Amino acid sequence: AETVSLISFAPKTKNLDARSRLSNHPNPNMVTGAASKKRQRAVHPANSPTASSSSRPCAAVIIDSDSKRPTHPNPNPNPFPKPSPTAPHSFNDPSSADVLLRLFVDPSPLDPPATSFSTSPTAQPQDDVVLHLHAHALRRCKYFAALLSDRWQRHPQKDAVRNISLRVPPTPGAMDTRIALLELLYNSDLASAITTVSAALDLLPVASELIFEDCVRFCLRFLEAVPWTQDEETRVLALIPHLSEDEAKDLMARVSGAPDSSEEMLYGLILAVTHNQSMAFVKAFVAKLLREFGSRELVERVMDRAFQTTFKVVKEAMEEYTSPGVRGNHDETEAIQRINLHTAMTNGKHLLWLVERMIELQVAESAVKEWSEQPAFTADLQRAFRDDAWRNIVPSLPSVLLRCTSRLVNAVATGTILVAAQVRKKLVKDWLPVLIVCKDNNASPLTPSNKPLYLDLEETFLRIISTLPMPDAQELLQQCLSFSTRNVEDCPHLVTAFNTWFRRATHPPQAQNLCSPLALCILPCCPGEPKLFQAIFVTGNS
Repeated sequence: AETVSLISFAPKTKNLDARSRLSNHPNPNMVTGAASKKRQRAVHPANSPTASSSSRPCAAVIIDSDSKRPTHPNPNPNPFPKPSPTAPHSFNDPSSADVLLRLFVDPSPLDPPATSFSTSPTAQPQDDVVLHLHAHALRRCKYFAALLSDRWQRHPQKDAVRNISLRVPPTPGAMDTRIALLELLYNSDLASAITTVSAALDLLPVASELIFEDCVRFCLRFLEAVPWTQDEETRVLALIPHLSEDEAKDLMARVSGAPDSSEEMLYGLILAVTHNQSMAFVKAFVAKLLREFGSRELVERVMDRAFQTTFKVVKEAMEEYTSPGVRGNHDETEAIQRINLHTAMTNGKHLLWLVERMIELQVAESAVKEWSEQPAFTADLQRAFRDDAWRNIVPSLPSVLLRCTSRLVNAVATGTILVAAQVRKKLVKDWLPVLIVCKDNNASPLTPSNKPLYLDLEETFLRIISTLPMPDAQELLQQCLSFSTRNVEDCPHLVTAFNTWFRRATHPPQAQNLCSPLALCILPCCPGEPKLFQAIFVTGNS
């Protein structure tokens, strides 16, 4: 025979099985009895006749049965605040209840099996919970409304207490979440009860399961309107596939973008910092974003796009400046030329920042190739810098463009950017005359700030020339005679370059010493035993 005992619990000793993991709000209506047998817990509110007459807030009726299963109280507090009742009958009121709802934990075959690592108390079997509820409140859920429909009753009785059982999955917090949702059926003000993202995420799948539409709508509105942490966003993403298209559209709009949205965002940031008067720390921030961005391919595509756009503006401005087709009176012509020079100067500075970022990110190969294929642009620069009209308008224009050249050729000379010999040759061939014009025509005076730039370019051009085939190096070295100074000792880089070329020119042809398609190479097996050798056949296909 079953024995019924009345046990009272003080607020400090109340616990719940399988508490929610993400909240710390206690629920005074939930009580867990500690016993060695499986029990059914009937949770009573403080104002229930079954409760103790003392000031203790709640009591629980525990019905012992024969099956033994230990309980493990969870010390985590209830995540859901107790809603204020608005109906005449309150939640879990035995004196007026017309529905007896049993929540039981019944593992489904689809649930993941327990493992030896599941040692948490919340992962252990839980007690069944019996709640005294009211049909008018339960009918807010269409699931219960269908169960309570008279069409399922063979012999409907007006005063009979209906018994309903509801399966609860054996997951941490599942029992508490369902009890919290049932409490919300007695509260018309959901906003006062659901105040955290964690609570909304816990309640939403249960409300959707029981078709509590008011709660589903409120949870979706709440989640759409408030910020999320990264962990909460992960939970939202896991929840979206279980929602309908109409329910999920607002959440999807926050976490999903167009296929090219990342590229457009990065491109917009680059344009913002280059085409506006951005301060240095803003450019540093965007540079940090580019360095830490996950897709190097996307960064390279965006930087190439920005480079091409900016470089095109510079080339068009210099082409218009040097074009003989400009007509009009003197004042109009001068105004147009000023605009062209300022446009070239401004975008040249943007171009320098882009080149530096591309080299830093090691995505400047296409920029080097583009810079090496500019015979028309470098010809425009030579014509412009031989004139004096620009000097009082944009005196720093030559140094800005030569700094771009210096950054690119240094990256090539150091091996940071690897390009073919033809690209290296054209890079020197097109830009070496610009450097010579700037020096010979005093385009930008050799002030202490400009002299290191010119010397660096001279040395770098000579280093690149040393990497070219002998005929190409011979052609380009003859154009470098202007690097010489009155004192030969002041141009050691030029002396070294010519000495290197002549030394190589005196070497006899090596064609007859090359290995044939099938050669026998004798190599030592190991450095420690030079007398041991191994024969290795090398073929043309190896």
